[in-house]
Amino acid sequence: MDKAREVAAKVLQSVHEQGAYANVALVQELRRSKLTETDRRFATELSYGAVKAGETLDWILRRYVNRPLKKIPPMIREILRLGIYQIFYMDRVPDSAACNESVELTKKYSHAGTVKFVNAVLRTAVREPEKAKFPTGKGKETEHLSLEYCHPQWMVKRWIKEFGYEEAKALCAFNNGQPVLSLRANTLRISRDALLERLKAEGVEVVPSRWVPEGILCTSHGSLDALESLQQGDCQVQDESSMLVAHVLSPQAGEFIIDACSAPGGKATHMAALMGNQGRILACDIYEHKIKRIEENASRLGIRIIEASLMDAREIGAKYRGQADRVLVDAPCSGLGVLRRKPDARWNKQPDLLKELPELQLSILESAAEAVKPNGVLVYSTCTIEGEENQKVVEKFLGKHGDFFLEDAGSLLPCGSRKEKMVQLYPQRDGIDGFFIARMGRKGSS
Repeated sequence: MDKAREVAAKVLQSVHEQGAYANVALVQELRRSKLTETDRRFATELSYGAVKAGETLDWILRRYVNRPLKKIPPMIREILRLGIYQIFYMDRVPDSAACNESVELTKKYSHAGTVKFVNAVLRTAVREPEKAKFPTGKGKETEHLSLEYCHPQWMVKRWIKEFGYEEAKALCAFNNGQPVLSLRANTLRISRDALLERLKAEGVEVVPSRWVPEGILCTSHGSLDALESLQQGDCQVQDESSMLVAHVLSPQAGEFIIDACSAPGGKATHMAALMGNQGRILACDIYEHKIKRIEENASRLGIRIIEASLMDAREIGAKYRGQADRVLVDAPCSGLGVLRRKPDARWNKQPDLLKELPELQLSILESAAEAVKPNGVLVYSTCTIEGEENQKVVEKFLGKHGDFFLEDAGSLLPCGSRKEKMVQLYPQRDGIDGFFIARMGRKGSS
């Protein structure tokens, strides 16, 4: 029996039955399984691919199964999903292998009758692929795009309205692409050039980021657990667009900075590096286990100025009124700009979220703003591309708080300015994860 496929089936079961994050479930299964590097890569590709395909896989599966999918035992349902994914989406996997290995895996988890059922379903899919042809024609455009590019219909409909059909299609295609591991050099210990050479010596294929001076893209790498540069604190995993935020905030050595929604601490540790490890950073989060992650990252990177604090961001203003030189609000958001990196996220979102989140985002921003000193700086950022969570939140905040004014965030980007005061990065236009950054100044005392 193929252990890589069993790992993938267990990952899917954790995601669908226990609500686990795909990346966390995969790491746990890979650590238990001790696969070869080749099998690790296959298990990763299969797990993430099948999770991303989500409801499209189920749509295809229903063409070949004459019973409700929810009545199929969970592990058998996952084996079928993986089989269908290999048949329809993995050209380099022979159909015979997809069927045979699925049957062998079923033998471990069920009886002879179920084995025959799985075999029949998958072999019919191989013989009659036309049954799973996606609908086309007038009025079917949204459904077709949703199925072909494996995104929820409500999301696709929204993006078609916002960007037009072709650009919505390009956005979906970007989200389905293979994300590249992005690292930030810990400049407190090593320069980016020196880290590039060290990573090459460790067998990692790397190129420098064109967006941020500390950024490195790893086009090929092994297990992160075995990457010495990372484990020893010479670098931090952080997306390129996320690295832009600290540059826009522009913290200075000796200042008091508040990071209102900090975990896992990527931006806080970046700010500490820009400050030369001099000053004070209060890194807040509402979850205790995430506080530990901030502390672990700061310790590994050799950072002394971060104080992790268990605190609701909506309480920051009352506790630190007028004390901080700069405050960052990297707000909880829908995450629709980073779907490429989170294979399960697209299927866990509901449109109501875009109505509920702006109220929370505004309340956090208003509280955090109270902590900003006169002549201080407030930065609001999200990893989404939705105007309701971005520009509209900032505009509403500025409309209520006349002591704050919009500054030019676009001019502060480290590798080339943009002609926009509020920076909005779009994956399909910029080739980078979607992100929003706005910088506001607080007027001085009259």
